[in-house]
Amino acid sequence: MWIPDLEGRQGPKYLRIADAMADDIAGGRLTAGTRLPPHRELAYRLGVSANTTSRAYAEGVRRALLRGEVGRGTFVRPPEAVLRAGESGNLRRAGDGPIDLSRNLPLPGLAERHVRRAIADISRRTSLSALLDYQTGRDIDRHLSAAISWVTDQGVPAGSGEIVTTNGAQHAILCALMALTQPGDLLLTEALTYAPIHAMAQKLGLRTATLRMDAEGLLPDAFEEVCRRAAPRVLYIVPTFQCPTAATASAGRRQAIASIAERHGVLIVEDDVFGMLASARPAPIAAVAPDCTLYLTSMSKCVAPGLRVGYLRAPERLVPALRHAVNLTAWMTPPLTSEIVATLVLEGSASELAAEQRRAAGRRQALADGILGPAADGCSTEGLHRWLTLPDGWKADMFQAMAARRGVLVAAAREFAAAAGDAPEAIRICLSHEADESRVAQGLSRIADLLRLPPIGAPMEI
Repeated sequence: MWIPDLEGRQGPKYLRIADAMADDIAGGRLTAGTRLPPHRELAYRLGVSANTTSRAYAEGVRRALLRGEVGRGTFVRPPEAVLRAGESGNLRRAGDGPIDLSRNLPLPGLAERHVRRAIADISRRTSLSALLDYQTGRDIDRHLSAAISWVTDQGVPAGSGEIVTTNGAQHAILCALMALTQPGDLLLTEALTYAPIHAMAQKLGLRTATLRMDAEGLLPDAFEEVCRRAAPRVLYIVPTFQCPTAATASAGRRQAIASIAERHGVLIVEDDVFGMLASARPAPIAAVAPDCTLYLTSMSKCVAPGLRVGYLRAPERLVPALRHAVNLTAWMTPPLTSEIVATLVLEGSASELAAEQRRAAGRRQALADGILGPAADGCSTEGLHRWLTLPDGWKADMFQAMAARRGVLVAAAREFAAAAGDAPEAIRICLSHEADESRVAQGLSRIADLLRLPPIGAPMEI
């Protein structure tokens, strides 16, 4: 029976076991097809809890080292399968191995014919030389027109002096924080939020505080309370299909948040990358409070993830600092990519693709409703992801580990919480990363089966 050697290894126990597993596979001591001991038996041999070995096996599945077979056990994967899974990083759509419901990417393949046509059109109607050179100063007029058109269509009027183009939404967020803050400033976020925000804040020397949430997202009273006692500089918020909870703030909630920000001199960074996926939604906060809100959107969630072009609409007084941040971090958005996006926007293909993505996401959401049944009650039924509150007795970490052992990857609430106490017993399920709908259905069925089991939620040893 395989017993890992943990001598000299550092870190949580489950990661020590997973690292030893990886080393033994690489060194040939664990060969393809080897059946690992049941996690409870291994736990007994190592003197740790069964939760710890379950997490270790789940980590092995996540790293594509292992495969779990319901009713048979956990087996070492063939080395060529491990290599394929690691070739392109964590965002690769493998099409085999673990069913990945943890990554929030749009459905693939919808944009190809539109992009092919746009590239052909560009090559016919213009010289490529300008698009292959460095750009300075303001964006190319055609790119600026496309940005204004796209942002305005989202309900946020914009002038030519209020737009900054970025390399996607994540770059836009970083540039906004660089432009608006100094080390020591206080950044506010929702209690559960887009994970890279806190890493950015740490790199920029910002203090952070999280705000309580309900079914609509951020609670205005919590925002008001912090503003009165702590003088925050910036609030980062995702008001439509919030990441990770999929909550959408009502018009009244957005107005209340805008009023508090204006009253206390707080700048809002409004992340609207999911806005185009809603069939209907209230006006963005930037339309209510344009003088204190930086509005950002991108092509990655609603058109094509590889088109790394984002648009920032900001009060004109802040634009020079934002442009400086873009220059400092990336110099410019690649002109050829920006031209492709501008063509898609100005000819209407981008809006058409967003509508196609919205319809496809709706079909996946209906699939989830049919398979999860009552467990899905109260979940958002639009967008690319849904938030599933677990039945009483389940711990999110343990549910995530048990799902991984069944070959399904999901994200536990703790992955989006800066403070452990902010994380409820819930998971995020992403419905669009997997290209094959049958794999999505299979993954959801395994989750539904797991929900029907008695909870396994003893305190976890790490």
